[in-house]
Amino acid sequence: MRTLDLEVDARGVAWLRLNRPEVHNAMDAAMIAELTEVAERLGRDPAVRVVVLTGTGRSFCAGGDLGWMRAQMAADAETRAREARALAGMLGALDRMPKPLIGRVQGQAFGGGVGLMSVCDVAVGVDSAKFGLTEVRLGLIPATIGPYVVARMGAARARRVFFSGRVFGAAEAVELGLLARAVPEAALDGAVEAEIAPYLSAAPGAVAAGKALVAELAAPVDEAQIAATIAALVARWESAESAEGIAAFFEKRRPAWVE
Repeated sequence: MRTLDLEVDARGVAWLRLNRPEVHNAMDAAMIAELTEVAERLGRDPAVRVVVLTGTGRSFCAGGDLGWMRAQMAADAETRAREARALAGMLGALDRMPKPLIGRVQGQAFGGGVGLMSVCDVAVGVDSAKFGLTEVRLGLIPATIGPYVVARMGAARARRVFFSGRVFGAAEAVELGLLARAVPEAALDGAVEAEIAPYLSAAPGAVAAGKALVAELAAPVDEAQIAATIAALVARWESAESAEGIAAFFEKRRPAWVE
């Protein structure tokens, strides 16, 4: 795999690492496709008991690769919709995976990185990490990740950060429900192991059935919601604001709406 690193240990714990540290593990088309394929493969593998999602380098995930997003703005409508659906499909594949998914958040997460945290069954992170749904700074919105972020935080708490672009710390991420715990860097692996250990004593079939039941009892992310998020993302890719926001980023200047 070009963008991911995967290792399954003797206990059946799969360590899935985002591996684009040179761009803070930003997601491009290749990573989206690889995450989708790996989630489906691990879900089918009877030898895998638990999946840990983490990143290499200083960042967990900086969100969508800006070069990838700029390419969508220049593409035709069919291509934009296809790429948006691929992103939504990746999130859905991780969310539905019939294995416990533990987020090991070793660094900052923005935009789509917050979406990845939100599809984890539990996430623990370092107390020095920063987070934010920063899409609005670029004239975009957290569209395809939206159903999972709102499900994780609840609508009232999501309103605090969903459309402000505000960066917040690990303590607030715990308060928002995004992280279960924030710990010093030296304690991160121990905190992750504490989340792994109970599953190794639980019946794998019962764990999968329990996860499926939670999904059934909760408000489901259905096809109508997914279609709405795809349409919303494509509409923002086509907007003058997103063209200005992404151009300003690459030109290292403030966008027009910042005085």
